[in-house]
Amino acid sequence: MSALALALTYRRLVRDSGTLRLLRADHVAAAAALLSTHLGSPGARLPADDLHELVDADLEELRDHFELGSKSAKAYCDDWRSAGLLVRRPAPESRGETYELSPEAIDGLRILHELDEPRSTVTESRLVGLMAAVHQLAIDTDTDVTRRVEALRAERDRIDAEIARLSGGDVDVLDGRRALERVTDVLLQARDLPADFARVRARFEELNHDLRASIVNADAAQSAVLDDVFRGVDLIESSDEGRTFSAFSALIRDPERSATFDVDVTDILDREFARALPPEARRTLRTLVRELKNGSREVHGVLTEFARGLRRYVHSQEFQRDRAMRRALQEALAAAIPASRQTRPYREVGLDLELSAMRLTSVGETTPHDPTEFDTGSALLDEPPGTVDLAALAALARETEIDYPELVRNVNAVMASTPAATVGDVLGTHPATQGVASVVGLLSLATRHGQVRGEESEELGWQGVDGGERRARVATHVFTQEVDA
Repeated sequence: MSALALALTYRRLVRDSGTLRLLRADHVAAAAALLSTHLGSPGARLPADDLHELVDADLEELRDHFELGSKSAKAYCDDWRSAGLLVRRPAPESRGETYELSPEAIDGLRILHELDEPRSTVTESRLVGLMAAVHQLAIDTDTDVTRRVEALRAERDRIDAEIARLSGGDVDVLDGRRALERVTDVLLQARDLPADFARVRARFEELNHDLRASIVNADAAQSAVLDDVFRGVDLIESSDEGRTFSAFSALIRDPERSATFDVDVTDILDREFARALPPEARRTLRTLVRELKNGSREVHGVLTEFARGLRRYVHSQEFQRDRAMRRALQEALAAAIPASRQTRPYREVGLDLELSAMRLTSVGETTPHDPTEFDTGSALLDEPPGTVDLAALAALARETEIDYPELVRNVNAVMASTPAATVGDVLGTHPATQGVASVVGLLSLATRHGQVRGEESEELGWQGVDGGERRARVATHVFTQEVDA
């Protein structure tokens, strides 16, 4: 491609790309921080009023350090929406609208994050993954059956040799450095998932718009799209993008694969090298399957909504009205061309048209009067003073606060007969009367009045509110002295 062609392409990107609009904005630091804080998590979506309130509160603090002027949060959100950084949609479960990040905004925030925390350029795990993918692609696309059988036999021999080596006690465990490299590569791929889901959703919106436009623009005798919809064909799901996403969705919703994935993630987090991961990375791994399912479910819902809307658009004959409107506009434009040679649009014609003083707006902007909004309820009456039930107050306090005096007594009773005791030892003698609250209280006391042995762990048990038994494995917390009341 020539330099001129590249320059024209890049000029179009600079003009149309929301990602570049974010990166070259006057207040990119403040804008990126606000968008990332409130909408940066995977699948984040906020009601418009809530986002305005949160941004307004942050602007008060940011104005002490940045020249942001006096614009309101609503004005900033409108600017970001016009720049293609925010997507505004109707709220699915209530009146109002919601905001979420556009795919371009997600890409821009990811670029800033990578500039702040550059990823490693070359890692062994990335090269191994690349070579394995290329090798598997060469096998899967080979039409020569003989070579494919030879490749499978070679793989079988390698697996047999590996089984024999492990059976003989020769275990080669991946060292911590290389294991962390592979986990980092997994986290980098997981970081791209929100943008991928947003792009898929945006692509389905474009496809839905294109299909509706093709129905309106095509002649009645030549509308293949119209015929397919009448025959019950789901054009959106049967498209290339729809088939690709359906295959992905079926894979992630497979119970066996999801369960296996969950077990693998749990095993990885229990390994020694995983203790070096920051809390955010561990949280990302732990919720990876859930985020994949949530993203898939959301996009699948959009896909279903568009498919139903397209069928409704066709079967209700609504497209006939749009076709009639299109023909009327084309006839008016066709008549305007020869008329423009005789007279100009701004020429005086000698007629005065009195326009209505009423502002014409959409019916959707009308807010019906709701008398219940002005109903303050029944009048509050003065309650005569009564006697306070101390037992009821104590029970209420136990439901809202951890009973530390009880826990201190339990710990000191156990410490009276032993020099050291774990939280599990205390629970074995004095069960958790407040369920998980008692367990959390004991762990907090042990942190302040004992030791935390991160290299060891123990299993704690308690009874839930529903009467069911609960268990959790945590780092070993040891009491080494009596606890002060």
